[in-house]
Amino acid sequence: MTGRGRRYIRFCGSDGTPRVGVIESGESVTVRALAQADIVAAIAAAASPGAVVVEALDPETLELPAPWRLLAPVVAPETWCAGVTYERSRDARLEEARTEARDVYALVYEADRPELFLKDAAGRRTAGPGDPIGIRGDQAWTVPEPELVLLLGERGRLLGVTAGNDVSSRDIEGANPLDIPQAKIFGGAAAIGPAVLVPVDWVEPFRIELTIRDAAGAFLFTGATSTARLERGFQELSDWLVRDNPVPVGSLLMTGTGLVPPDDYALQAGHVVDVHIAGIGTLRNVAAPASSLL
Repeated sequence: MTGRGRRYIRFCGSDGTPRVGVIESGESVTVRALAQADIVAAIAAAASPGAVVVEALDPETLELPAPWRLLAPVVAPETWCAGVTYERSRDARLEEARTEARDVYALVYEADRPELFLKDAAGRRTAGPGDPIGIRGDQAWTVPEPELVLLLGERGRLLGVTAGNDVSSRDIEGANPLDIPQAKIFGGAAAIGPAVLVPVDWVEPFRIELTIRDAAGAFLFTGATSTARLERGFQELSDWLVRDNPVPVGSLLMTGTGLVPPDDYALQAGHVVDVHIAGIGTLRNVAAPASSLL
């Protein structure tokens, strides 16, 4: 599994001013400051890092000691999702859908054109590391969906990757495929972080792990998948997204999920969700009512 490359984070101190840093791993995980104000600019500049600013408390979540605080690695002008890109995702959609809608998901998986939809704009519904993710209050079956997320440059060029959580309401989605915007778009419906990785090798697959614990720390679900099972390539998905579509530089594309919790699981307030991708780190969020995040 891949994980080699340069890692960038976005963080702030007590004054709240966002900063960009490069992660260096040795005996400890340290953050070296960069002059650039955002990660897209830092990747373009390929600048040499400055002095060590801080040492991370946790090498996976990249939690920082006070007064430093980790932020979402980018505030994307647009966040898009690709759906039914893994066979497991297709099967889950078929299982949750009413009989008359099942053929739709089989067609999406097998079609040349991927399913693409807008998830967020300007980061209004997107959580960063340690921030709460949302649970819809009008339905009972909200679930996390762990995904590899692409950071896009000009005309969809691949700049880097991060970990993501495409929080979804499976009952809304299963009732009617046309209701997918409401199943996918609400307060706290996405999370990204903790870092952006610029991979050395874009071909090597990424291992994606999902762990869910209750508020007391008891394990509720754990599982893993790999982007080796992804039906479509990263650049293929990006090329479809930007076709006749003015997607801004710095936008994100979630590549779909191949890992779905069992049908008897539903996200509850206080549940802790970890999405771990080697080389990127662990994105950790706690669930809360979506209405509390508005």
